[in-house]
Amino acid sequence: MNTLPQQLANGLLLGSMYGLIAIGYTMVYGIVQLINFAHGEIFMTGAFGALTVYFYILPDGTSMVLAVPLMLIGGALVAILIAVGAERFAYRPLRGAPRLAPLITAIGLSLALQEVVRNFYPGADRARAFPGLDATHDIGSVTIKDADIFLILAAVLCMAALAIFVRRSRTGRAMQATAQDPDTAQLMGIDTNRIIVIAFAIGGFFAAVAAVAYGLKYGNVDYRMGFLMGLKAFTAAVLGGIGNIYGAMLGGVVLGIAETLASAYIDEIPGMQQLGGQSWANVWAFCLLILVLLFRPQGLLGERVADRA
Repeated sequence: MNTLPQQLANGLLLGSMYGLIAIGYTMVYGIVQLINFAHGEIFMTGAFGALTVYFYILPDGTSMVLAVPLMLIGGALVAILIAVGAERFAYRPLRGAPRLAPLITAIGLSLALQEVVRNFYPGADRARAFPGLDATHDIGSVTIKDADIFLILAAVLCMAALAIFVRRSRTGRAMQATAQDPDTAQLMGIDTNRIIVIAFAIGGFFAAVAAVAYGLKYGNVDYRMGFLMGLKAFTAAVLGGIGNIYGAMLGGVVLGIAETLASAYIDEIPGMQQLGGQSWANVWAFCLLILVLLFRPQGLLGERVADRA
């Protein structure tokens, strides 16, 4: 039990990262009823956009205090451009098609983005070193790094800004109206295509923030990083209630804490010594998803709503 505060902190940090990525899934689904399975690769391209700024644009020896904001801008620009481009050229032409068509397109786009980065980004076929923030701080029995502080501050600020935007701005209210009934919203003068593009752009920005935090925390990135992180973020979105932006972050935090505690402690239960450790973390994460789908399929904060055709 001496390590419990540290494990809870680790779970909160991991969950915050899942939640930032999950926002992209839940916003797009809430408005156009589309599961964008390429969103994990948008997260990955955001990491490589930030890496490009650091290694190929900034001069050597640039202070991380200056480098991190510029890396964040570079990663966000790349992720947003790819997210908006995917909406315009891959998903919009299929908006009236059967649901299986955009789903298959999303999977194909995911694989295509992986291969483009692997084949055309220098050294992307192996893990690329990412500048880290490794200075540590002790808070009682909990040790955190500067990268962890960046992650938690970014998650809090992004969620606060998104909440204000959705509740207070004209565009945010238009997004809520489009999510409730896109046809009626369009009849009331709302440009639903513009609203959908904004949803994709916001999702891309949040994914880029998570990507920079991932690189700073773990010290490397690779072209396959988006697959598992995207799958975990989708799990978080479903866990919190797909379509609910607050549920996405809550689902991420719950998933991160559950995964961390399970990998740390489950092997101490008699008879389960072979089922603990980091190698089983993914298994327990998806077991949690199955339990939620069995007993509360709408998610933790989701509501039972009629399926929109």
